[in-house]
Amino acid sequence: MRHLFDESGQVAPLGRKILWWLCCLYTGFIVYLCFLPQGFYPGMPRFQLPGIIQIGRVYLLLIPFNTIVNGSQAGSLQDFILAVLQNFTNIFLLFPLVFAFLFLFEKWRSLRAIIRYSFLMSLFIETSQLVLDLLFDVGRVVEIDDLWTNTLGGVLAYFTYQLWIKAYQHWTKYQKP
Repeated sequence: MRHLFDESGQVAPLGRKILWWLCCLYTGFIVYLCFLPQGFYPGMPRFQLPGIIQIGRVYLLLIPFNTIVNGSQAGSLQDFILAVLQNFTNIFLLFPLVFAFLFLFEKWRSLRAIIRYSFLMSLFIETSQLVLDLLFDVGRVVEIDDLWTNTLGGVLAYFTYQLWIKAYQHWTKYQKP
């Protein structure tokens, strides 16, 4: 562990290199999840969310807390469960990336910065999906709930980072050299 982290819990040079590579890989994963056509994922069950508005080839879901507001209108229990799971996974979509960025970028290490950057990353994803739908008809749904769920994931990453730093410093304090 001492090769990856220094005594304060921050990443050491080797840990920084590894973390950069992991960030690049995870960014590729986010691109795969967020920007490929909706029907591209094999084995993924198709489900219909209530409240979706279609304007031409653009799909919008602009109702905040849609799963709660329109959950009773889901086509089936399975559709409702998939909608809840989708919200849950959106919370953790940006979590690993934001968690890594907290180690890599000192300016990210405040709650205000995390809220701002997580929201902006989420807004970029949703806006990009809208543009892709306009240009290529990829069938993505631009959801207002994704903005707050992704931002919440960033906030959870921030608190996890704070917990990591305290736990690591406590752990290294009691380790023998």
